[in-house]
Order: sequence, then structure tokens, then C-alpha cells
Amino acid sequence: MKHTKQQKMEAFGRLLDVMDTLREKCPWDRKQTNESLRQNTIEEVYELTDALLDDQPDEIKKELGDVLLHIVFYSKIGEEKGDFDVADVANALCDKLIYRHPHIYGEVKADSADEVITNWEKLKLKEKGGNKTVLSGVPRSLPALIKAFRIQDKAAGVGFDWEHREDVWAKVEEEYQEVFEAIKESDTAHIEEEFGDLLFAVINAARLYKVRPDNALERCNKKFIDRFTYVEKAATRANRSITDLSLQEMEAFWQEAKQHGL
Repeated sequence: MKHTKQQKMEAFGRLLDVMDTLREKCPWDRKQTNESLRQNTIEEVYELTDALLDDQPDEIKKELGDVLLHIVFYSKIGEEKGDFDVADVANALCDKLIYRHPHIYGEVKADSADEVITNWEKLKLKEKGGNKTVLSGVPRSLPALIKAFRIQDKAAGVGFDWEHREDVWAKVEEEYQEVFEAIKESDTAHIEEEFGDLLFAVINAARLYKVRPDNALERCNKKFIDRFTYVEKAATRANRSITDLSLQEMEAFWQEAKQHGL
């Protein structure tokens, strides 16, 4: 259903009214703080990413609502403290978006998405109170895989990138060989370091080929779970435990799973 702008504004106003009521009358909502909500917020965002990966509109709508609730909740807490309210949040965001899109609201020319990103990163460095360095805007608490992608993406945004994306494969091969050299040395710390370099290079390759490595890995995780679950169920159908299967038997069931499109 498509709603008018007025209906959208009324719906958001209704949400703010509900938040005000819950904060006043519900014992659980009343006791929440920024600190107590933080972990729940992280979980809600991950649930949203699951729904996005599964491309399920009803679930995406539901999880977006849960994330929006947290945004409104933090804004309400900020209002109670006298720091800011949801209007300040929205206005600050609008101001930032307008400032960072001079090709729309100003005289700057940008004909491609890459040019927009380059301008965006340059503007962020110029903003008063903004990031002091290119990489300082990458959150410390990001999962390592996503953090690596964001680091590379931000560096590329100011021109630090491969001239030709095909060149990255030589780097991947170099890091791959260095892992084996480290393994020969039996130096645990060095092995870990080289595995890190290899993973970083592979993530960089994914970025250059317009693949989100976190999405790619999560799809692989789901595929492995589906196939391994099939193997477990196949063992149960044969009145056996998966721990009783030989590696060859498990491999046979694994191939069956692939033939069934898992």
C-alpha cells in the first residue's frame, strides 16, 4: 500500500506518541538506558540483515520497525536528558545529507556513483567536528570482516586503490604463498598474521568486484548449514547417528544435498 506524505507523517507522530506513553507508564520501558538498550540494538540490526539477505518483505518491514523503535527510544532518552530530541536527530541528518550532496544541492558535478563517493569522503574530512583522518570514522566495534571492507572502501574513496582491479589477484597469490611459508616455520603468531593478510587481500578482491564479503560469506554459511543438516537427517533416516557415519558416507549424503539444490 502506498501512503501519502501526510499519512507517513501521521504514522511517525503516532509512533512518537506511543513511545511517550510507554516511557511514562511501562515499568520495563521506563527503566531502559542507552547502555541497557545497546546490545538489543545490535541484535535488531543483525535480524534486519538476515531479513534483507532472505529478501522477505514482511520480515524486512517488521525488522525495520524494530530498528526504528530503537532510534526513537534513544531520541526520547536524549530528550529527557535535555541533550537532543528526535527533531534534532532528523534535522542534523538532513543538514549532513544536503552538505554531502553538493552535486544535488550545489554546483559540484558528479556523473557516477564513484565520483559521489570520492566527494563524500573529502567532505567528511572537511566537516567541523568530523573525522580527523580518513579511517577514524570506521567504528571500532565493527566485526573484523566488515571493518576490513570499510577500511579498504574509505581508503579507496580518497584514491588509495588498485589502478586495475585485476592486479589484486597477484596480491592474493602473494599472501597465499606467505601463509604456507609461515606454516613451514611453525610460528603460531606469524601464521595468524599471514592468515590475516590473506583474508584482508581476499576481502579487497571482493570489494573490487562489487561483492559484499559479509553477504557472500553469510550465504556460504547458510548453504553449509542446509547441506550439513541434510546429512544429519539422512543419517537419522538410516537409523544412524551422524557420528557413526564414515567420512565417505557423509560425503555421499553431502553430494545428495547438492543434487537436491541445497
